[in-house]
Amino acid sequence: MPKAENFHNKPIKTIGLRGTLRQDEPMSKHTSWRVGGPVQWFYEPADVEDLAQFLKQIPSMLKFSSKNFSLEPIFWLGLGSNILIRDGGIRGIVILTAGLLDDIKLLNDNTLYIEAGVSSAKVARFAARADLTGTEFLAGIPGTFGGALAMNAGAWGGDTWSLVQSLETLDRQGNYHQRQVTDYEIGYRRVKGPKDEWFIAATLQLSHNPKKDGQKKIQALLKQRSEKQPIGLPNCGSVFRNPPGDYAARLIEEAGWKGNCIGGACVSEKHANFIINQKGATAADIENLIEQIRASVAKKYGINLKLEVHIVGEAVSSF
Repeated sequence: MPKAENFHNKPIKTIGLRGTLRQDEPMSKHTSWRVGGPVQWFYEPADVEDLAQFLKQIPSMLKFSSKNFSLEPIFWLGLGSNILIRDGGIRGIVILTAGLLDDIKLLNDNTLYIEAGVSSAKVARFAARADLTGTEFLAGIPGTFGGALAMNAGAWGGDTWSLVQSLETLDRQGNYHQRQVTDYEIGYRRVKGPKDEWFIAATLQLSHNPKKDGQKKIQALLKQRSEKQPIGLPNCGSVFRNPPGDYAARLIEEAGWKGNCIGGACVSEKHANFIINQKGATAADIENLIEQIRASVAKKYGINLKLEVHIVGEAVSSF
């Protein structure tokens, strides 16, 4: 991967856009593991309309930036909690949604409209205050609602797509689409839909909570989470999906990895399916630990653990 020019992360002037564009932005500032090299292009949209205009301008923008640049991959980033970006960074474009596409509102007495940048925890709290139930589990999901849609996030028996009524997307050309649940294939931590479209909002159909105890349920779930998970330490949430009929954490612990480290990356003592950046880890440390855990579990149990976290970018040697 060719070395990017150093723009010192200063915003680049753009015509007709209201958001902020940077080049060579360090992704360690935007991921919950606090690791990751620079991305060639980093855009913070002002709102959905501005984002659509940015997508429309990408081809011409890249055309005039450098003869070596072509139409590059686009990555969408919320709170950076379900992604490992390698130390060499990303050849492509990262669009930040967290704190930007942040509209949430009650459309009628039991339907929520939520943009992709709203945190999952905020969705749970908003619904509870409206005496609606079904989203309590989202209080423990460490990411944005857009990320929850993309991976069908779930916890404590709940999952995102069981609540979805309709969706709004943008495609690579900046065109809007209204989508229905039937346009997607949904599975455990898996969502497959139209190519090169990304979620910008969705509506959820919820149920009324006559007991009005949503806040108490959320508090109980968060207490349980804090007792069992390494809250407050740099991590990405669950690293591996649970295999059918079993738990990834149990397999990792039985394989002898709980508490063990490679470089600055350590398997949590609280929950073996969490990897912590404990001592200034690099992305390479984390990825190496992930691969050694997978190899150990495969050798001991014949089970190939599948990743819940997404690994993207280039190794530092190729940047």
